[in-house]
Amino acid sequence: MRGLRIRAPGGLDRLEVVTLPDPGPPGAGEIRVRLHASSLNYHDYRVVTGAAEPADGRIPMSDGAGVVEAVGAGVPEFKVGDAVVSVFFPQWRDGPPQVGDFSHTPGDGVDGYAREVVVRPALCFTRAPAGYSHAEAATLTTAGLTAWRALVVNGALKAGDAVLVLGTGGVSIFALQIARAVGATVIATSSSDAKLERLRALGAAHTVNYRTEPAWGRAVAEWTGGRGVDHVIEVGGAGTLVQSITAAGIGAHISLIGALTGRSGDIPAATMIVKQTRLQGIVVGSRADQENMIRALEVTGIRPVIDRSFPLEQLVQAFQYQEAGRHFGKIVLEF
Repeated sequence: MRGLRIRAPGGLDRLEVVTLPDPGPPGAGEIRVRLHASSLNYHDYRVVTGAAEPADGRIPMSDGAGVVEAVGAGVPEFKVGDAVVSVFFPQWRDGPPQVGDFSHTPGDGVDGYAREVVVRPALCFTRAPAGYSHAEAATLTTAGLTAWRALVVNGALKAGDAVLVLGTGGVSIFALQIARAVGATVIATSSSDAKLERLRALGAAHTVNYRTEPAWGRAVAEWTGGRGVDHVIEVGGAGTLVQSITAAGIGAHISLIGALTGRSGDIPAATMIVKQTRLQGIVVGSRADQENMIRALEVTGIRPVIDRSFPLEQLVQAFQYQEAGRHFGKIVLEF
């Protein structure tokens, strides 16, 4: 079967298309899945480029969606023919966070889903949403669940809340869609007027071009009448956090998800104290969170926004497209 491996120390030029041995039938507690899609995330990019120090020969990609081909003994949850999607933290079944590293995360600590067939414990997957394509389902493992946990599980999102999303990557677009489905108001930022127009078409009530409006945090707060937003999907990190805190209202929840603009920096602690801001690091979610999200997606009818699809063998080109930052929503692999 086809697959890709990363040769240490990493780098796009170190990704190799290889022929892998068939994993065989599933054992007790396992399922065999024919994979048909994956999706790109910044975490995957860090792994393949060497920032996360991949093990030599690691198969990348944390997201995988496909069809169950065989079921081992003691697996009542799945049957042959079921459409399934992978879990980012297989060992985190439910409850509060139980993991603080990526040692069991597919595509990082263990081999991932840049291949055609896997045999894995059944807990490594959940069912996919009814009616979703494999490409759509593959966007949920990382980006979809991160947005869901940030807003719903930890943010306690409710109708009438104001939500600020930064940029047009997968997490931010999912957050916009989830917030609108709940009845929240969304403010969105981008450096592209064309992308801002697309954000408004998706339901953003207000948009700000952060390139032409460097003090965008104040602009967001002013648009809310000075009240500030209730939730911030903070994917930038050190370079955007100060503006996000400025945009936040009293008691706001800031979900610190990414570090695209820097991994450390100054924080206006006094402002956070006065505003009683909750700043929480978010790394995806539990298997139970994913199951709950999938039920909600089916009820609300939310469908992922996919920018472009690549075949498995063009994973390098897909990451180069991601590097360029031209995408709106998710980039997927289909195979």
